[in-house]
Amino acid sequence: MIEDKHLETNPQEVVLDRSPSARNIHAIVFEEAESELKRSSPALLWSGLAAGLSMGFSMISEGLLKAYLPDAEWSILVSTFGYSMGFLIVVLGKQQLFTENTLTPILPLLHRKNMATFLNVGRLWGIVLFANLLSALIIAMAIAYTSIFEPHVMKAFEAIGKKAMEPGFGTTLLRAVFAGWLIALMVWLLPYADAARVWVIIIITYIVGIGHFSHVVAGAVETFTLAATQQVSWFDVLGNYILPTLIGNILGGVILVAAINYAQIKAGRFKKGNT
Repeated sequence: MIEDKHLETNPQEVVLDRSPSARNIHAIVFEEAESELKRSSPALLWSGLAAGLSMGFSMISEGLLKAYLPDAEWSILVSTFGYSMGFLIVVLGKQQLFTENTLTPILPLLHRKNMATFLNVGRLWGIVLFANLLSALIIAMAIAYTSIFEPHVMKAFEAIGKKAMEPGFGTTLLRAVFAGWLIALMVWLLPYADAARVWVIIIITYIVGIGHFSHVVAGAVETFTLAATQQVSWFDVLGNYILPTLIGNILGGVILVAAINYAQIKAGRFKKGNT
């Protein structure tokens, strides 16, 4: 039996059994967080750059499907599966995506509540977000200023970007809360997913895509491409999409997943096998 007091001070020392209890999931995510917080800044930067580039394949895959599907109401149900591609590459490839980090490093911060951990989380967040957005900009520029994709595919990219930019600041923020919530939940579900990992990623991110829930990195590729092709202004993209999406993703991941699941663990007196 593990007392809550022990878990609060040393979550990484919990002896895991095979049951997918909340206590065990928490311990696995906490251990991963400790490892990520110890990574050097250059390592985080390169991993974040890789993740941002990989996320470009969400728009590319969705756009390709959209371009070759008929113009019918049901086509979005198929083309949105392409949105999951970038997330699959990032998660299975263990690359640093900002929205995953609204859960993972927050758990050590909630446990310790000290300035050293707060600054370390800030370091990780700052580097990963900068790297994700920088590489999203690079891939958007490559798409906009080269002839990689045919004109009808570029029109599909344009339609995706315009759909992302369609709502106002408040609606974008609220949609981003749902996206941050779902992506952080995906991270929480993965430790015991085993062979179902691919399906967990696909299903969760498909819901994000079909719901048009705003994701700061996937959406950055879409909206940066729109700005690079001079369909909208950069100011509009940064002020009316990136900013509200970033705020919403943080709120959804930190409050609705990290804080609530931490509170569940702290408040409970878990016995072996309980959830």
